[in-house]
Amino acid sequence: MEFSQNLKDNITYLHKKLNVETNFDVVYRVVHIGGREACLYFIDGFTKDDSLLKILQVFSTIKPEDMPKDAHGFSKQYVPYGEIGLLSNDQDMTVQLLSGVSCLFIDGYDKCITIDCRTYPSRGVSEPEKDKVMRGSRDGFVETLIFNTALIRRRIRDPRLTVEITSAGESSHTDIAICYMENRVDKQLLDKIKKRIQNLKVDALTMNQESLAECLFPYKWFNPFPKFKFSERPDTAAASILEGNIIILVDNSPSAMILPSSVFDIIEEADDYYFPPITGTYLRLSRMTISLLSLLLTPTWLLFMQNTELIPDWLAFIRLSDPLNVPLIWQLLILEFAIDGLRLAAVNTPNMLTTPLSVIAGIVLGEYAVKSGWFNSETMLYMAFVTIANYSQASFELGYAMKFMRIIILILTSILNIWGFVIGIILSACAIIFNRTIAGKSYIYPLIPFSLSELKKRFLRGRLPHTEK
Repeated sequence: MEFSQNLKDNITYLHKKLNVETNFDVVYRVVHIGGREACLYFIDGFTKDDSLLKILQVFSTIKPEDMPKDAHGFSKQYVPYGEIGLLSNDQDMTVQLLSGVSCLFIDGYDKCITIDCRTYPSRGVSEPEKDKVMRGSRDGFVETLIFNTALIRRRIRDPRLTVEITSAGESSHTDIAICYMENRVDKQLLDKIKKRIQNLKVDALTMNQESLAECLFPYKWFNPFPKFKFSERPDTAAASILEGNIIILVDNSPSAMILPSSVFDIIEEADDYYFPPITGTYLRLSRMTISLLSLLLTPTWLLFMQNTELIPDWLAFIRLSDPLNVPLIWQLLILEFAIDGLRLAAVNTPNMLTTPLSVIAGIVLGEYAVKSGWFNSETMLYMAFVTIANYSQASFELGYAMKFMRIIILILTSILNIWGFVIGIILSACAIIFNRTIAGKSYIYPLIPFSLSELKKRFLRGRLPHTEK
């Protein structure tokens, strides 16, 4: 519907559409501006009261003879606030109002004047719990989109940094910000992402970035390796933008989606660059080695236990020291699921009970589990290493991908012995090799296609780039 110059017609229509009488937080105020009747709509809790009060004080000083002929002139002359807009239809106005923008209607004007004096409830920009660093900045993204873009702007003070805003979801109208460096981004990939977002046919992005990720990359859902890198650190997002990547921020989500992302991008962390090159290289290689061990340690040990004649003399100590009551494969699988059960329990446990319940779980799944005969001490040892190794890198998605591949290798090894172990390794390698980034490029570049110079950068942390004057 197009707005009318008659204020009463607009009020009658909007009161019915917005259900003002029922929704207590949809507030309207009828005031007089320059001898004309006007109505201001806003959402309680989304508006800066002080700013709105100052604007209304300015309106009260306007004389009838000073009123401009149209809404455009009025907004230019008498609205003393930054972001002002004019809307002519109720659909756009409703989206803006429910986003927190105040909407002003004046009798005689056929346009709605939008005044952006909104504020959102938010927490402090503290360091994210899962994405911590030993050295470096301690701020992190929050659930408010405008704060997140400001954290990136603070680090990249370049006019070529572009932050485009769009939205998705017929009901939610969730704001989405696309951040990139205009002179470094892959324009073809950028256009591809924009078109996919514009063509989204979804009711709402209920799970924020995960909903968007599944819409942007709907194929090969059966491959567990992540297609995107997520980070709650503004410094990581800013560095990725400067490298030519695209950052997608979704309102109500405290993390940035970095794309395109290969497996080497996902393994990288900020600590690699907050320390000198030799230390950063050590941390990176350690993380890669530990991730590989978390995939292969328990399947390799199971293979040796099924074929004890293959155990060399210098590894004789890995043999079972106690009688075997439960088959090893069942011990390992039970512990895989039990560890996830403990993780879920820890998430839902009140903070005051976390420590005592952790101690109880450690005792029950440690000493008592071994004494009862359910588990062997060697099984507990190797699964403890695997569990800790999963926390050596920040990506939950990559950790669970490794876990799923490890379970597949374990099951195949228990059924087909050596051939099962080989087949499991091949399946895991294929899941990585034949995976593709959202740009359609190799997931393991620079291994395939091979590039020696880029490969050195992935494994060895060199000096940070600098520009000589």
